[in-house]
Amino acid sequence: MEKNSVAASSVPFREALCYWVRLGFINFGGPTGQIALMYRELVEERRWISEARFLHALNYCMLLPGPEAQQLAIYIGWLLHRTWGGVAAGVFFILPAVFLLWLLAWIYVAWGTLPVVAAFFYGVKPAVLAVVADATVRIGKKALRRTSGIVLAASAFISLCFLDIPFPLVVLGAGVVGLLGGRWIPGQFVPPPPSLPTTGSATILSDDLPPPAHAQTGWGKALSTLSICGTLWASPLLALAAWRGSGDLLVQEGLFFSKTAMVTFGGAYAVLAYLGQQAVERYQWITAGQMVDGLGLAETTPGPLIMVTQFVGFVGAYQNVKDLPPLLAGTLGAFITTWTTFVPCFLWILLGAPWIERLRGNRLLGSALSAITAAVVGVILNLTVFFAEHTLWPTVGAGLDGFAVAASLAAFAALAWRRCGMIPVIGICALAGMVWRLAN
Repeated sequence: MEKNSVAASSVPFREALCYWVRLGFINFGGPTGQIALMYRELVEERRWISEARFLHALNYCMLLPGPEAQQLAIYIGWLLHRTWGGVAAGVFFILPAVFLLWLLAWIYVAWGTLPVVAAFFYGVKPAVLAVVADATVRIGKKALRRTSGIVLAASAFISLCFLDIPFPLVVLGAGVVGLLGGRWIPGQFVPPPPSLPTTGSATILSDDLPPPAHAQTGWGKALSTLSICGTLWASPLLALAAWRGSGDLLVQEGLFFSKTAMVTFGGAYAVLAYLGQQAVERYQWITAGQMVDGLGLAETTPGPLIMVTQFVGFVGAYQNVKDLPPLLAGTLGAFITTWTTFVPCFLWILLGAPWIERLRGNRLLGSALSAITAAVVGVILNLTVFFAEHTLWPTVGAGLDGFAVAASLAAFAALAWRRCGMIPVIGICALAGMVWRLAN
């Protein structure tokens, strides 16, 4: 254990803290881009962690509900500097985006009806549709290399789009199929070794080091972690319920996003599918058009893509809580949504990481992940159809929107074939939409 303590302490906490703060301002690009950014800096350049340990942590985070990139940061921060290292990594991963998206959401609801602002979002919507469609293709190429993957993706799409089966059941079913398939027909489910570039041994947390001293497991430690994180998770929600009553919209938002934090497996785009199904269609807190606009704002800011939940909480409360000033209601909605979405991420890592550090290379876990990833392709395809319906046919019975069709196709071509950056594509579409709408 002494060897581990020396290794972990060789990265000064202040140096790690500076890195996590900096990462919070530059982590654009969605989960794939954020994971790639951490891999390049932490594995290849800084050599704080080996490739094998990085991938082991990533595999666990991809099995969890919630934003896998933020959870990966928490895991690595915890490995390096115990609980406070994980807290610092997770908090600063999202903190800049929290304030920036709050400001953008306020501008959106306060001045979104102005012609120039409405024209801006008119151009953003086709770009968002192209981004989601491109994600469907990219993830599909990686996940659907076997017959089992194609069947799972098609089943997930049919279940959501035509049978109206709840999203959590779709993902849970895929995980069960993966576990059983990994046991009985591993050739169809056990994933091949990852193909990330090979690097030399990390100088800090290398492959040959055993789990760190603070990764000791035990039921007493697990119960302590569960009680502390659970209390933090529930306290603001209980305070709101005591003040406003259990039926208040702010409390309902907190309960809904608490549930979302526990059931939304499969990454950010899968979460968006569930949000669209619930916040738009069931609860009707926001419209489908507002959901697309919120995703556009989340795509162009740093932080996890799931930050769009804060936009949903802000706009839903701003529009529907009538006995509070709108800005106060929106701010409270944004706070309770963000809190209940992200506090569970710390619980999953601080509770599970000590056990997972002892389970490197588990075949059945890998099979479950492989099956869930395949099902997520169908989930994202359903999300693409949902966005296409509300972007290309914005007015019921009015026919196709010609500009939206052309802009979506051009944006998809730029992303999928020309490999253009996401933010420039969204910016150009927004500018084109402003010109087109204001000119007409």
